[in-house]
Parts: sequence; C-alpha cells; structure tokens
Amino acid sequence: MQKQRTTGTEVELAVRRALHARGHRYRVDMGGLVPGERFRGDIVWTRARLVVFLDGCFWHVCPEHGTIPKSNREWWQSKLEGNRQRDERATKLLQAEGWKVLRFWEHESPEEIVARIELELEKAR
Repeated sequence: MQKQRTTGTEVELAVRRALHARGHRYRVDMGGLVPGERFRGDIVWTRARLVVFLDGCFWHVCPEHGTIPKSNREWWQSKLEGNRQRDERATKLLQAEGWKVLRFWEHESPEEIVARIELELEKAR
C-alpha cells in the first residue's frame, strides 16, 4: 500500500494541466482547511473557498467500479467503508466552514471535471 499514490494520480495531473493551461492557479494537496482535521484537498482555491477531491474508484468505493478483494474480505470491507465515511465527514465539515466541495471519480472525463470546476469558480467571483 505504500506504493499507492496519494497525490499526482493520472486524472489529477490531467485536470491540473488543463486548469493551468486555462489560466487557473490553485494549491495542490492542501491541508489545514478545517482546524484540527487531517484531510487534504487535492486542488484548492482559498479565495473562492472551493476544494476539489479526485477520488479513486477502489479506495473511495465508487458505485460503478468499486470492488472488494476476495482475500481478507472483512478487513477490506471495514477499511473501505471507513474511507467512505471519512469522505462524507470531511465534506460535511468543509461545508460547515463555508467551503464549496466538489468530488469527482477517477473514471470521469478530465474535460468534464474542468468544465464543472470552472462553472463553480465563475459562481464564486
């Protein structure tokens, strides 16, 4: 598991490149969004109070592509459900602090993700 990327995934890099090419500047893998909490936003605009999470289908239990390994099944179910609950909690805490939270799956088109992000950035201006 140590070899699993937590930042700089393929979809994240594609989205970041597209945003940067369109003139958007942002922070990457930013923590400290909610005092006392450890979660980190994948792409963050502090002035717009917009945080984007690009979730992997396996680790965040995608309803379309999420699977549970057959070996040690109970442990994996518990681990993945904990991840899902943590994501839900992070979203609620961020929203309570005034952040707009966008979550996307790794299988979504980077172009569509960028379009939705730009829409929210425009709303924030």
